[in-house]
Amino acid sequence: MPFTRSPAFTRAAHILTVAGLGWITPLVRILAGDNPRQQMGELWRQLGVPLAAILLFLVAWGTLAPKVQTSLGAVPGPAQVWEQVTVLANDHVAERAKEAAFYERQAKRNAEAKAADSSADTKVRKYTGKPTYIDQIATSLKTVFMGFLLACVFAVPLGVMCGLSKTVSAALNPLIQLFKPVSPLAWLPIVTMVVSALYVSDDPMFDKSFLNSAITVTLCSLWPTLINTAIGVASIDKDLVNVGRVLNLSTTTTIRKLVLPSALPFIFTGLRLSLGVGWMVLIAAEMLAQNPGLGKFVWDEFQNGSSQSLAKIMVAVLTIGLIGFLLDRLMQALQVTFSFSATR
Repeated sequence: MPFTRSPAFTRAAHILTVAGLGWITPLVRILAGDNPRQQMGELWRQLGVPLAAILLFLVAWGTLAPKVQTSLGAVPGPAQVWEQVTVLANDHVAERAKEAAFYERQAKRNAEAKAADSSADTKVRKYTGKPTYIDQIATSLKTVFMGFLLACVFAVPLGVMCGLSKTVSAALNPLIQLFKPVSPLAWLPIVTMVVSALYVSDDPMFDKSFLNSAITVTLCSLWPTLINTAIGVASIDKDLVNVGRVLNLSTTTTIRKLVLPSALPFIFTGLRLSLGVGWMVLIAAEMLAQNPGLGKFVWDEFQNGSSQSLAKIMVAVLTIGLIGFLLDRLMQALQVTFSFSATR
């Protein structure tokens, strides 16, 4: 059997497709001499067409952008945006160098104080420099995953309950339909006031701004997972449930062994939708509340109004889109992994 027809190669090709690297498969088959003409067509479809579309977009962007004048100057083209990418990267490197120098000086002073007096009380102070663009990205990712995980904790069990019980579904459906359309801009002030009233501590584990954004993400992103989980559980083959009853399986075992594996595709569809919604909600929440993250970066640059601000905002827009794409790919990869594990 040719290598390109083996089960191992088929599994590898599937993994590459999920990762967005499906074009590698026809390239390998071309190198292996497996129907080169057909594989060239497949390579053009998977790699050539997307690259051509991106190139056409960049050309149109670079041609039309200078013709649009704003209060901050002309809309930046690809070259100006890339220039700001390098500026933001260099700023991050410079800030990390300052941080390292700060801790080095502090360690030196503490060592000298200890050498002069072994009982001297030395303190380690935290570096308080400005957050860089990379730091803002990390903050947003940490926040969205916190909110997403909280949403999963509530949405999946509630969805299973709704799918298994028509009574529970009838009870929760009005609340779902009532709160599902609520904008994050409406939730944020309520969350901010509640967190400020209840989260009182002299040494808090999380910043209030982090909790405000994360809980807002939770409230807006749990609905797709809840609804899809309920639909998936309600639509499983009734014979599976009957088998569980015949075998006298407990409710927990039935859910774990029969219900969840059967509803897994629906659940992961809901999770992918929830993560996408959560990412969009987070940026809006950060902008409105001025909480640390990419949303605050965009708002600060808009308020700054410098000649480079518009290009930096474009960098943020492209970053938000790219991260959203990667998060969706991550969830798709997890879906394939767990679905395969569940069916082995």
